[in-house]
Amino acid sequence: MDDSDPPDFRRRIRESFARQAAMETIGAELTLVEQGTVEIELPFDEKLTQQHGFLHAGVISAALDSAGTYAAYSVIDPDASILTIEFKVNLLSPGRGERFLFRGEVTKPGTTIIVSDGRGYAIRSDGPAKLIASMTGTMMVIRGREGIEG
Repeated sequence: MDDSDPPDFRRRIRESFARQAAMETIGAELTLVEQGTVEIELPFDEKLTQQHGFLHAGVISAALDSAGTYAAYSVIDPDASILTIEFKVNLLSPGRGERFLFRGEVTKPGTTIIVSDGRGYAIRSDGPAKLIASMTGTMMVIRGREGIEG
């Protein structure tokens, strides 16, 4: 990213994330907030699985979307907000692990449209992290719209 570090982006991201009931519901937590990169982790929870016991694709998609969107949020000016307008997820391997890591990174910053890429990993104590999903997302920067702040 460039040197124009938006003031207090870490605080703004943490405050916004704390208001996200969906992330709270799945037990997700912010574990890394840097300009252009955000990581979200969550523990395995049987309540978040599909019929075969793997982490559900909807949970994977939600966590990747949040990681990519917050990465984009880290590179915009403080008076703006951001909304996802499109994403594509590739599920590469079953979501089987003790913990899961979702990393979002800005691929193309912009003043109106931002593109981010995400990767999801299953983490197990008996081996290396395994790539389970990838995502490309497009986000729109929102300014001056009532009800959409931070």
